[in-house]
Formats: sequence, C-alpha cells, structure tokens
Amino acid sequence: MSETPEGARPTPGLVVRGVQIFPGWLDAEAQRAMVAELRAVVAAAPLFQPETRWGRKMSVRMTSAGRFGWVSDRRGYRYAPCHPSGLPWPPIPASVLAVWDAVTGLDRRPDCCLVNFYGEGTKMGMHQDRDEADFRWPVLSISLGDAARFRIGHLTRGGDTESLWLNSGDVLVMGGAARLVHHGIDRLRPGSSGLLAGGGRINLTLRVVD
Repeated sequence: MSETPEGARPTPGLVVRGVQIFPGWLDAEAQRAMVAELRAVVAAAPLFQPETRWGRKMSVRMTSAGRFGWVSDRRGYRYAPCHPSGLPWPPIPASVLAVWDAVTGLDRRPDCCLVNFYGEGTKMGMHQDRDEADFRWPVLSISLGDAARFRIGHLTRGGDTESLWLNSGDVLVMGGAARLVHHGIDRLRPGSSGLLAGGGRINLTLRVVD
C-alpha cells in the first residue's frame, strides 16, 4: 500500500494496546460542518435499525455512505452496494475523506463510511471488524456528539480490557497489529456535548472493503 512520507503523518496523542487516538482532531467548527454534510447522507439513506443473525434488533441505528454499506439481518453481517430501500448509498462526504487522508496518509481511500447513531442507553458489544477482504488496511473512527466510553480488549475474545472516553472531535485508528482487536462501547455520557440538538452520539467508521 502507498503512504505519504512518514514525517508527514501526525503523531497520535495516545496509544492503547496499539489503538491510536487523536484527541480533538476536529474543532467545533469542523464538527458542525461535518454534521451538516451527514444530514444530507441521512436524507438520501435514512437511518435503520438492523438485526443480528439471531433476529435480535441492535440498539444503534445506522446507515452508510460510499461504494458499499454495512448491513446485518438474519443472513448475517456483510457489505451491500445498496441501502435496504434498494437505492445506492450516497458518496462519502468530503470532510470525512479529508480526515482519512490527513490521519492515515494513505493513497487508498475507504469504500465505506458506516454511520452509527447512539442514543441514551445505547451500547455496542465487544466485537472485531473483520468483514473486510484485506486486514492490512486500517479502520478509522470519528466521534461526534456525546462522549462514549470505548473499551479495548485483545485479538482473542475474553480477558482484561482497557477503557477510555472518546469525546466529540476525537479520531481513532485501528491498524497494524491492532487492526483486529476486540472493542465496544459501554455507555454514553448524556449532555456532555451540545453538537447534536437532541443529544446522542454519531460514530463514523471508515473501512476499505475489497
């Protein structure tokens, strides 16, 4: 894979079990601009509440942008070229791609931007991001809105974990040896951000799919 010179890549403010965190990467103005672009994404591809292969509804609502979107139902977890409505996913917003370019330094751009909305009481269980074809490419995450407690485990399920709070504007990268660590969201801190009028958290996850 092609990268920009090593000196041009930013240094993470924190590294936990190989996961790189860039606190406050987006300032308040950039966050507001990104949310405005995401409203257009949701207008074209409305949020939906997927179910697991066992038929249980997930607590998060989600949609996607890009060539592919992540979906889940009784057939399992997978990427699909269209929204459940049958329409193609909208393009990934320019402001989101700019974060990928700046933080990863990669020429290869993501195929999917998964948009997860967390309301109060919403969680995400420990899991790996492993539905992609090539794990050499990193996964990049952008947090917008209320703070969330992010839990990091190991490459194998179980064992001890470490937790940290992700705040609005923070960027996180799982790559290299940390690409397949188990991770999840324990809880939100309601009211910790005024970015979203109704509260809650938006998490964007950028992935190279094929």
